[in-house]
Amino acid sequence: MLGARRQVIWGTLLSVAVASAGIALLEFEASYRIFFDEDNPQLLALEALENTYGKNENVAFLIVPEDGDATSENALRATVWLTEAAWQTPYSRRVDSLANFQHTTADGDDLYVRNLVDPHELARAEARSRVRTVALSDPRIAGSILSLKGDVSVVNVTIELPEEDLLAPVAEVAEFARSIASQAEERFPGIDLRIVGTVMVNQTFMEASITSQLIFLPASLLLMAVILGVLTRGWPGVLTTWIVIVFSILASLGLGGWVGLPLTPPIAPAPTIVLMIVVANCVHLLVAVQQRLRAGDSRHDAIIEAIRLNLHPVFLASLTTALGFLSMNFSEVPPYRHLGIFVAFGIAASFVLSVTFMPALLSYLPIRATKKRRLPGPSMRRLADIALRHRKALLWGWLVVVTAMMLAVPRNELNDVLVHFFDESVEFRQDTDFMDEHLSGNTLLEYSLQASAEGGVTDPLFLAEVANFADWYREQPAVRHVAVVTDTFLQLNKSMHGDDPAAYRIPESQELAAQYLLLYELSLPQGLDLNNQIDRSRSATRVSISAETLNSKDVLELNARAEAWLEENALHVAGVNSTGPSAMFAYIGQRNIRAMLLGTVVVLLAISAILLFALRSVRLGLISIAPNLIPAVLGFGVWGLTVGQVGLSLSVVVAMTIGIVVDDTVHFLSKYRRARREYGQSSEEAVRYSFDTAGRALLTTTVVLVAGFAIFVFSPFVPTAQVGVLTAMIIGFALIADLSLLPALLATVDRRSSEAK
Repeated sequence: MLGARRQVIWGTLLSVAVASAGIALLEFEASYRIFFDEDNPQLLALEALENTYGKNENVAFLIVPEDGDATSENALRATVWLTEAAWQTPYSRRVDSLANFQHTTADGDDLYVRNLVDPHELARAEARSRVRTVALSDPRIAGSILSLKGDVSVVNVTIELPEEDLLAPVAEVAEFARSIASQAEERFPGIDLRIVGTVMVNQTFMEASITSQLIFLPASLLLMAVILGVLTRGWPGVLTTWIVIVFSILASLGLGGWVGLPLTPPIAPAPTIVLMIVVANCVHLLVAVQQRLRAGDSRHDAIIEAIRLNLHPVFLASLTTALGFLSMNFSEVPPYRHLGIFVAFGIAASFVLSVTFMPALLSYLPIRATKKRRLPGPSMRRLADIALRHRKALLWGWLVVVTAMMLAVPRNELNDVLVHFFDESVEFRQDTDFMDEHLSGNTLLEYSLQASAEGGVTDPLFLAEVANFADWYREQPAVRHVAVVTDTFLQLNKSMHGDDPAAYRIPESQELAAQYLLLYELSLPQGLDLNNQIDRSRSATRVSISAETLNSKDVLELNARAEAWLEENALHVAGVNSTGPSAMFAYIGQRNIRAMLLGTVVVLLAISAILLFALRSVRLGLISIAPNLIPAVLGFGVWGLTVGQVGLSLSVVVAMTIGIVVDDTVHFLSKYRRARREYGQSSEEAVRYSFDTAGRALLTTTVVLVAGFAIFVFSPFVPTAQVGVLTAMIIGFALIADLSLLPALLATVDRRSSEAK
């Protein structure tokens, strides 16, 4: 290879250029729907709901007056102004607020439908008092458009975005919303504006992804340069590793573009993960080169011998790591499948570059032997002696710790709350938490209830069951608001009976209900019809539930109880379609856990089979399983004791980390096997040889990986931060297991088998 080093270097440059050209094909997607496959049942249910009642994307302005009165003159004037301005929002289809709420009154047989707020009467205290009284007594407003305490009101803009290429439209809507909110705050002193809604969720996804990249890559590159500088104490090793890092990341992203993968926020850590794996591969080669140079080899011979000693373990480590990430293809969540593929491309490129391009480039650079530095703390030989001398105590200690952590693992509960995907430092998260505390809450469940015939939505029996369903939901402790068309029928019947409170009931006949509905809709201004609650054929109606922030388990239980209630009590409801973002994430979390359990088992069997074949020893292959599995048990045990909640992102951690933690085991066992077979050493001598030849590299790569994943804790995207923390813990536990449990197992099991032999 070194004889053709020029060809290797030029061939590498050409290959990387071709691969990285695919970066131009990458498209960024930033929508919460990226977490679902096109055939996902809950996504299909949501799309069916939208096809029936219109799109559900929105931007909501929370009007928060400093004096705590959302019906004061200043607050109402701000509401009127913002309602008018919000109609100019790009892609807007509807605007709902206190200002344009259609309030019905009657005068004899005449029905009047007017805006609840008359801008010309806002100076009159009686008019403002009337607005507040009506709003807090009407279930269509209280808890939705106006908080139950009357201290916050909402201007909600329904948005109908294009079907594809959402990035620019979402950014356009978000920018416009922030602009008019800023104008409103300037026009109306004492009014604070907060912006929430699904469009802002999508925009925050994109902004969090960009912020993450601005943090991760520069910090990781700087950290790796420092670690490598301390390790090699020379610029050639740092330079070659840095080039391999850049080339591997470019190849990873480019190959992803060539195969049509999209860029999404969960994929943001991919370049940093590739970076860390590149460093791990390069460290083993650089350490081996330094060892051979100190032994007196020439630069050429040192590089050749380093490749000979490490080609097999580096290949095995790269293969098992790639398999670990590829097992993420079992996931039900597309972005995590894509993340696995991106990283697998980077691992493949890293392996090829580290055993071809890197040695060729090193052969041109003035790399010199450095004096062996003793790291603070016990030496590798000292650690080996401790592991061998106290092997029985270590085995019993590990047994106790692992048993305790296994008991702690079930403490983890599945939980995915969409708005909690963002850190509390993110403004959008602060605003949604404020809404959850003061208004309708962050949990949204949607139901489409089908009548038995066309036009059946005006059937009094059907309406009565829908109203009873809404009342049942209102009795649930966590529910903040129920939006249901029967409230409109109740108000219409009351208005048509001279506003008699006793007439606040469902109309007596279907003909009467249909007449009320027709009369009401003819009186509504354009853009404020009931098509968002009743389908065009008048055969189905929508019920929207807002509740305080619930975890996934509570969402599933609440939805199951609601469906059971409908089945038992709604005999005139012919069909039910239940969906909503909260239900979607709750169900996908369940399915993803099951899918990833299968993926973890498959990758574990595959890696074990590879190690059995590569090490050509059933005994060593079986021994390797313990230090590969136990770190994940410890990690999730500690997580269960400290956090206790896992979501979509953490469900892929076990499969992902198995491939990473196997690396250390592979390098340790490869050196152990070489000492046993080539040098004829005893099991204890072979353990010491493994510590001497691989221990320092294992420590260095672990420091690199732990530090690299720990950087993710600064991500504003909470799932990424959690993955970083848990993965760093598991990798740290893996090093401890490889330097204590694995030597104890080898010295105990392999010695006995050798004596028997």
